Amino acid sequence: MGFHHVAITTRDCPATHRFYSESTGFELVKVEVGPSGETGFAKHLFYDTGDGAMMAIWELHDDSLPEDWSTGIATGLGLPVWTNHIAFQAQDLADLEARRERWLAHDVSVMEIDHGWCHSIYATDPNGVMVEFCTSTRELTAEDRKEALALLSDPAPPVKQAATPIYHRPKAER
Repeated sequence: MGFHHVAITTRDCPATHRFYSESTGFELVKVEVGPSGETGFAKHLFYDTGDGAMMAIWELHDDSLPEDWSTGIATGLGLPVWTNHIAFQAQDLADLEARRERWLAHDVSVMEIDHGWCHSIYATDPNGVMVEFCTSTRELTAEDRKEALALLSDPAPPVKQAATPIYHRPKAER
């Protein structure tokens, strides 16, 4: 079962709109406006990701909220940015490369990692949310599933060396 949408919040709606529409290529298809708190309102923006699933953004205008609330779904909780993140499906390695080049063309820094069974690119949106495009590069096997169950129950699993990331900087940052 796929997602209908995943929602995050923003404190900078214009920058977030540029990131998801221009830099990432999603289309804004719907905005709902509703009440928030006693006298405030909230805009709920929906972006078509290209496969029927949507990315949604909340822009909150509510004086009852604390002034210092954080939009980071990981960093706002004191966690590393990579823990809570949003990963979108890339069709294949060529699609992944095209998405990387699109981000770079829009001055977005990109980190790329070949995980051995999938290949990913990562960027951070204007809200401090890590966004990933990922494509599987091999089928997961019965042996993968067996290993997954063993690692799940292992209180001291073997730690493998992390893959070496490749960092791509937009021309403006070089």
